[in-house]
Amino acid sequence: MIEKLITAIQHLFKYRPLIHELVIRDLKVKYRRSFLGYLWSLLNPLLMMTVMAVVFSHVFRANVDNYPLYLISGQTLFSFFTESTNRAMYSILENAQLIKKIYIPKFIFPISRVVSSFVTMSFSLTAILIVMLVTRARFYWTILLIPIPIAFLFLFCCGMGMILSALSVYFRDITHLWGVATLAWMYGTPIFYTIDMMPGRIMALMKLNPMYHFLNTFRNLVMFGNIPGPNAWIGCILSGLVVFALGLFVFGRLQKDFILYI
Repeated sequence: MIEKLITAIQHLFKYRPLIHELVIRDLKVKYRRSFLGYLWSLLNPLLMMTVMAVVFSHVFRANVDNYPLYLISGQTLFSFFTESTNRAMYSILENAQLIKKIYIPKFIFPISRVVSSFVTMSFSLTAILIVMLVTRARFYWTILLIPIPIAFLFLFCCGMGMILSALSVYFRDITHLWGVATLAWMYGTPIFYTIDMMPGRIMALMKLNPMYHFLNTFRNLVMFGNIPGPNAWIGCILSGLVVFALGLFVFGRLQKDFILYI
């Protein structure tokens, strides 16, 4: 497994120009014929936050001081997860003609989709800054640590993207089921409500959700100026590394027969 990981890292460095071109292509396709273009990466989270804040503020706001910031921080990270995995899921199928013509390490395609979604999320982080300024939130030095949970979330999304892209080649129904799964996952993640509103048993179950650890760590660093305890960091690190390694393993086992199904 370690040997496969080392090989994957070597391929990532070797094919960096290709990844760059794939990311640029994905971004151009996403914003093609759009009047506002990349500005939507900033406006979309702000508009979504406004709508959800109006809808949920009277129901869920009780224990949250700065609900708009709480909402947009969770929404931004979870949107990155859903967008990156959804786009990665189609990466092998949509690049079938290129895969048939030349040899390219196939895991490059789902990884490039996650990278392009990561670029979009980077713009969306500016929306969080705007909300902090508008709501006059306090800026803590712990904000400098947010690249850590984001980095492990990136690895988590890469792992999930590789698993989904490989499975979708053999089972096309995955592309439909994943939409339902992410919807259920969203409601099972404390995005617009707080985890302490849940009963004890459900609260313990929700802490098994990897996205909870990413959101909780990010919010502690941004909103409260707290450095989370070891359990939060362990949850982020293990979720990122284990799922990324699992993604490489599953993708490596299934990619041998891709050519027969794409």
